[in-house]
Amino acid sequence: MANLKGVHFMLPTPFHDDGALDLDSFDALIDCAAQTHCVGVVCLGVMGEAARLTDAERALVTERVVREAEGRLTVTVGATGAATDAGVQRAREATDLGADALMVSPPPIPKQNLDAVSAYFHAVADASPLDLVVQDYPAQSGVFMSAAFIARLTEELPTAHWLKLEDPPTPPKVTAVRTLAGDRLGVFGGLGGVFLLEELARGACGAMTGFAYPEALVETQRLMDAGDADTAADHFFRWLPLIRYEAQEGITLSIRKEILQRRGILSSAKVRHPGAAIDAATRAEMHALVDRIAGEA
Repeated sequence: MANLKGVHFMLPTPFHDDGALDLDSFDALIDCAAQTHCVGVVCLGVMGEAARLTDAERALVTERVVREAEGRLTVTVGATGAATDAGVQRAREATDLGADALMVSPPPIPKQNLDAVSAYFHAVADASPLDLVVQDYPAQSGVFMSAAFIARLTEELPTAHWLKLEDPPTPPKVTAVRTLAGDRLGVFGGLGGVFLLEELARGACGAMTGFAYPEALVETQRLMDAGDADTAADHFFRWLPLIRYEAQEGITLSIRKEILQRRGILSSAKVRHPGAAIDAATRAEMHALVDRIAGEA
């Protein structure tokens, strides 16, 4: 079992302005994660635009991230497939390419069928010895998993030691899952970190999210782990306006990439079509918030 407790930086996939894959910018993203004391990175997630990549590009991304993170950060690779066979193949590929863990969401199913969801997870888990991070993100997958189902599923799967919980309201579900599963299942917050403070207070073991200032989340967890909840709250609330602004549905990734480009981490803020770019007014609002909160030029 890998020790994944802590903050993991969800990597956006960098593109050049023409939409071509920008592998070189992964180096700066991984440097950012290491320098801000994240414990790991996650690639090929929803905010990594995994659905907009070809299979060949997925392999290139995984290879580059594993190579650059080696010895510095754990690498969790998104391995969700729309079909069970695809999920199995992606799990095997990520394992062969050197991933430390797999992140897997339920496949899209037109009609809720938890027996099929369970069979899917069993097949993917059987395909790899790596730790499995079950992603609970019904807004994306269309599949609602109750706390009881998650506790039962992860007890059945010998490698499912982790949950990425993104089914709001998340703090009560953290409590519900931990009540049923106890310490055998580590729970990560997500959704841009909007409720990280409350999730940590309820027993979450960290976060897997791509907020453009991961150091803010790392310090929040450090203070909470040290028992200094008041200082943790002060620190978190300093950053919350920007966390909130970045989390706008439909343009979260565009805002995030704009901030990362401003920080000199990405060469371009390009989001692949049909992803939405932000307008000039949103860009100006974002810069004003960064000026006020982060104080960067």
